[in-house]
Amino acid sequence: MEKVNVRLRPVVSNINLPTVIKTAILPGDSTESLFIATQVGEIFYVRNGNIKLFLDIRQRIIELGTNGGYDERGLLGLAFHPDFYNNGHFYLHYTLAGTQGPGAISGSFLPNPCNPNTLSLKWNNRETNYDHTDTVEEWILLPTGQAQSRRTLLNLRRPFMNHNGVNSLNFSPETGKLILTTGDGGSGYDPFNLSQDIMEVAGKIIEIDVDMNTFMGNPPAVTRFNELPEPIYRSLSVIAKGVRNIPGISFQRYYNQYIKYLGNVGQDLVESIFSFVYYTPIPVTEIIQASSQGRELNQEALINLGWRGWEGNLPTSVIRGCSTNSSLAQETIAYFNEAISTSAGRIHPLTCYYHIDSRPDKFSGSALTGVQPYMGSEIPDLSGCVIFTDFSSEESPPPERGVLAYTKVRPDCKENDYGIIEPDYNFGNQSSFYVSLGTNLNQSRLYLGVYGSSNVTDYNKGTIFEIVE
Repeated sequence: MEKVNVRLRPVVSNINLPTVIKTAILPGDSTESLFIATQVGEIFYVRNGNIKLFLDIRQRIIELGTNGGYDERGLLGLAFHPDFYNNGHFYLHYTLAGTQGPGAISGSFLPNPCNPNTLSLKWNNRETNYDHTDTVEEWILLPTGQAQSRRTLLNLRRPFMNHNGVNSLNFSPETGKLILTTGDGGSGYDPFNLSQDIMEVAGKIIEIDVDMNTFMGNPPAVTRFNELPEPIYRSLSVIAKGVRNIPGISFQRYYNQYIKYLGNVGQDLVESIFSFVYYTPIPVTEIIQASSQGRELNQEALINLGWRGWEGNLPTSVIRGCSTNSSLAQETIAYFNEAISTSAGRIHPLTCYYHIDSRPDKFSGSALTGVQPYMGSEIPDLSGCVIFTDFSSEESPPPERGVLAYTKVRPDCKENDYGIIEPDYNFGNQSSFYVSLGTNLNQSRLYLGVYGSSNVTDYNKGTIFEIVE
């Protein structure tokens, strides 16, 4: 696919690491404002070129960057109710202060196909062996302009620091329900295979009916659906499983239907973008009933991204250097049986890009950080395409640079090629990690979040750009 040239127009500079970029119309207003959520807990909005603070929850968020500066916790999700203009409701996903734990296992994890014990680990003693608690809350913007928390929808105990999802909340234009995208819980290689266990919250895409009354004060922190109080689990359905880590879900109107896009961050080999139109959610009530009755749950119609048996379009592999040639590596299938068992039931990616790719019109990526459809006309070469971002190209010499790319729509959702988007912008000698991607309400504008460091505690190094022709 051809390379597309664009320009980057700075909108806001010197902010903390941006995790969410989207627009909304404030109650009583007539035009969209650009909202930016930062990982440390601030939400700003930009209107008529002026930036203002919408909400500051830094005191509610766990201390970040305690292990060298890099962190995957913090303020991860922001979504506005479809009727936000009238009811003022919006939703947050963040890591709760005061919930730091020791982690589910000590040290790093690497599966060994020659050692069955590494392929069947269990997450034991969950009430003590966890890293932190994430919360999903409903807030309201009062007529005074002040925001306050109304209720907690979920408190989720997470086994490790990473893979909590990012840009993790969005409302479905089809159902009007809130969608929560969760990662597999972290570490590497999904040690406990949480992503394929339908009872586990981790590694799922969850639909939440926020119109149901689930007021319970402060619900318990849980890891499995059957640990939830009944008023809460009745409001939940599972859309998809087999998720490793995911930068949100996005929707593209295509004639009389919506195409859904998901990005799955890879382990060592490949980054993947999935798409689907039709899906059959499974109510959590049915999951719990089947378990309590000891019967098999029919999951044939459930969207399955294939992790941990599959990393995108490749079987998940462990990479080891070749002792006879340091320039070569050996890829060994990590979970052969799981690759076989999920082979037929998984959906295939719309497009993939790889951590090592020497083709002249491609790039070697590191981590997918955003997926958004573009329905505008200002950049004709991208109109109707799906845009995605990578954190930093593996082949980029210092200073490090992120990557923009695109793929075409495939209504049949079969695998497709991709092309590179080349920004005409001079970042100078500063690193430029591409950390987030957003659009306005009708997807006619694209916004890119760039950070000058990979560490959240290197403050005020962020810039939001609008991508223009």
